[in-house]
Amino acid sequence: MRQSTIQVTGVERKFGANELIVTKTDPKGVITYANDVFLRISAFTEDEVIGKPHNVIRHPDMPKTLFKLLWDTVSARRELFAYVLNLAGDGAQYWVLAHVTASFDDRGSIVGYHSNRRSPSPRAVTEAKAVYDRVLAAERATAGRDALVAGERALRQELGGSSWDEFFWSITPGSTR
Repeated sequence: MRQSTIQVTGVERKFGANELIVTKTDPKGVITYANDVFLRISAFTEDEVIGKPHNVIRHPDMPKTLFKLLWDTVSARRELFAYVLNLAGDGAQYWVLAHVTASFDDRGSIVGYHSNRRSPSPRAVTEAKAVYDRVLAAERATAGRDALVAGERALRQELGGSSWDEFFWSITPGSTR
């Protein structure tokens, strides 16, 4: 897997407003399906991602706190919407408006996760990035396991008493929530 050797280039990749990135994972976050849009935008081949952890596309400028929020939310059987900066296999980066939800079997057990990603609005990315930068700064200013605690505290401060969903929908153009 190339992820550990990927050099962030700062090149921003975009994808079409009518395109949809889709991936599916098992309950541990290992990729079981990736559509052609994901493969093209992420610059990975199917062989490079199937059977690998989804965090292969995690950009180092994304706060770990956001991924903890994601896992806490979907593990609790709730969907999560978020703006996420991803890292492509060639070092480019791309922002997405992600929707992540659990997949269930006929007994109601979680058998994996499904994520759809759309092209985000530039204004929403700007607003999300400002929050993420401050949360990431709090994480990086603190060592070890305490970094995540510092990040969660910074995120709560950023939200100012609002929920994640309230924040997300407040920066999402066209939202009626």
